Amino acid sequence: MLNRRYFVTSGVLGLGVAAFPGAGWAAPGTNKKFVFIIQRGAADGLATLAPTGDPDFLRARGDLAADAATGTKLDDMFTLHPAMTESAKLFALKQASFVHAMASSYRERSHFDAQNILESGAGRPYGRDDGWLGRLLTLLPRDDAKGLAVAPSVPLALRGPIAANSYAPSRMPDANSDLMTRLTNLYAEDAQLSALWSGAQATEAMAGAPADQALKGGAALGQMTAGLMQGPNGARVVMLETNGWDTHFQQKGRLNGALKQVDALIGSLRDSLGSEWQNTLVMVATEFGRTVAFNGTGGTDHGTASAAMLFGGALAHGGNIVADWPGLKASQLYEGRDLKPTMRFEQFASDALAQHYGLDPARTRASLFPDFA
Repeated sequence: MLNRRYFVTSGVLGLGVAAFPGAGWAAPGTNKKFVFIIQRGAADGLATLAPTGDPDFLRARGDLAADAATGTKLDDMFTLHPAMTESAKLFALKQASFVHAMASSYRERSHFDAQNILESGAGRPYGRDDGWLGRLLTLLPRDDAKGLAVAPSVPLALRGPIAANSYAPSRMPDANSDLMTRLTNLYAEDAQLSALWSGAQATEAMAGAPADQALKGGAALGQMTAGLMQGPNGARVVMLETNGWDTHFQQKGRLNGALKQVDALIGSLRDSLGSEWQNTLVMVATEFGRTVAFNGTGGTDHGTASAAMLFGGALAHGGNIVADWPGLKASQLYEGRDLKPTMRFEQFASDALAQHYGLDPARTRASLFPDFA
């Protein structure tokens, strides 16, 4: 029989203050790196990390969930989506961990409000004008407090008292060298513009073009991001935005494509960072989950709880799945339609970062998520 409370305590959410006797703030010169990948649009955690050991899963989803069984079986309960081949390899190497039935404090179904809470870490939508990544920068040594978003502008999550930067690759043809020289000479007369121009050129050089010109999509993004994190001036805290997760119709093919891209992104980060993968933590999370049942167009609608992922070369508890599993019987669903949340994103994120940077968990949680602490 399936135990309603499938619970692994040795994973990241099993960490507590007792795991860090005497721990303080991160020591100088840690060279630790952190990458947060947001899945904008509400990713279906029940498909990403399918609870195939729960008999009510297939009853609820029927034939549309049959492909879940073709993925990588991680334990007696959960199976990883077949598109996530690199992630499955990392899990086998204890360089990946997964968390299920998790959500932020938000319980409605607006993308805008849910993403605002996921990024700000506030207890209500638009309750703060800074983000938990921005607050993380204040806990780190100066050399580690270098934030960057691969986006057209700095997202809410990275805003705070320490300025972060953004970088978006241009889709325009490259300017010729003569124009670049003229602009450099023009800006040289202004101290502020000269510094900004030099910084922009340095960032562009770090991002560079893919060493392998055949790389596309997630793989190219991973290689470019690793370039932006290299060297003494490289970013240490990075946010990446991924889209395509709002699968209201024809979910099977659309989700398969989105998961392939994020899986390639993670694999490319690992390969491109080389030995620095040992110093890197990657977190993947979404604003909320999707309904347990499929709708009439082969998709799922806005839900509540979902799954999150951690990757890194030195995870303290890699190769584990953390889930206080609520069950998928109709009587166990949130509002009769959604996976019920039994774990909080705020605790998951703060505990993972405290472990990664060697910080005190209680103080980290109070700093990153003061409304939750």
